[in-house]
Amino acid sequence: MASIVYFTNLHTGFNNSLPTKIKRLARAAGLEKIVGKKSLTAVKVHFGERGNTAFIRPLLIRPVVDVLLELGARPFITDSGTLYPGSRSNAVDHLNTAILNGFAFPVVGAPLIIADGIDGRDEASVQVDLKHFDEVFIGSAIAHADSLVSLAHFKLHEASGFGGAIKNVGMGSASRKGKMAQHSDVSPKVSSKKCIGCGVCLDQCIQGAITLVEKAVAGAGQQAANATVAKVSRIDQDLCAGCARCIHVCPQEAISIDWETNLPRFMEKMVEYTIGALRGKEDRSLFVNFLTQISPACDCYPFSDAPIVGDIGIAASTDPIAIDQACADLVNREPHLETSCLKGKGHCPDKMKAVYPHIDWERQLIYGSQLGLGSRQYELVEV
Repeated sequence: MASIVYFTNLHTGFNNSLPTKIKRLARAAGLEKIVGKKSLTAVKVHFGERGNTAFIRPLLIRPVVDVLLELGARPFITDSGTLYPGSRSNAVDHLNTAILNGFAFPVVGAPLIIADGIDGRDEASVQVDLKHFDEVFIGSAIAHADSLVSLAHFKLHEASGFGGAIKNVGMGSASRKGKMAQHSDVSPKVSSKKCIGCGVCLDQCIQGAITLVEKAVAGAGQQAANATVAKVSRIDQDLCAGCARCIHVCPQEAISIDWETNLPRFMEKMVEYTIGALRGKEDRSLFVNFLTQISPACDCYPFSDAPIVGDIGIAASTDPIAIDQACADLVNREPHLETSCLKGKGHCPDKMKAVYPHIDWERQLIYGSQLGLGSRQYELVEV
């Protein structure tokens, strides 16, 4: 059975500004059925890493908050801490980054709460009894909220092909322990040929899983017996949390993920965490995806590359599978921008595959539909 995905384009005019259209979209998608008076409503966003500029602009989040307030709800803006070290790895730095990026109370109209507390350990265990997990660990503020509104920036992603409603809720609602559980099978590997032993990855590994070990390198014109000693990084697979931070920071691109073996499992785990985050509020959740500044990588990077397609619009649905499927289709229908990383690649009917050819991004949608999280069949209704 097809689910309804509501959509509004970005055309505006007098008495029809984008904030006005966002309010209309939220109401059309059934926000008044999601929340009640005095409902503690988690508005799940991504505050953006410091230096990133692709995240949803705070002034576009305010219209949704205003509708929630008009409906008598008690909204709060929330996100959980990151597994990797950066500007959002603890609540103090996270809140400072959020405010620096414009998420201040006078702008968004609601308080900011880091869902998993000061150090990522404020969590609730949720029983799911699924293929990969019996229980999942969700940030307490989200787990204990009466209702949830996901506001996701739809973009491409280096581990799941794209990030939308599923990633915003499944990964974004998890505590640090929950993030580790999802990433734990995605163990980076070091290419000894590329690694120069600079130690950048060592400094960034919060798990202490990386060490520098000696590697014998024969000097030019010398015998192996007269080899000089060089250093190379080594990752302890038992200690590695799979956060992929080392992959991001390596200046030599010497660290990579075992794409074929691990990523389908990673996406399935993310879907199971989405189910856990929504447990108890399956009928009290709304998903809104912003198809704007569609960057080729996650907003967790401290930068944002040029968008791969032009801005498209905003979608909303009570079905997280349908909205992500619709947004992927909308992106793939657009011509790619020659100013993006897809320059010179010719026609790209699948933008996610063009950027990340090793990722079967549909796996998260297939698995989610199999578990009853939603439907890949949808009807697009323009508002």
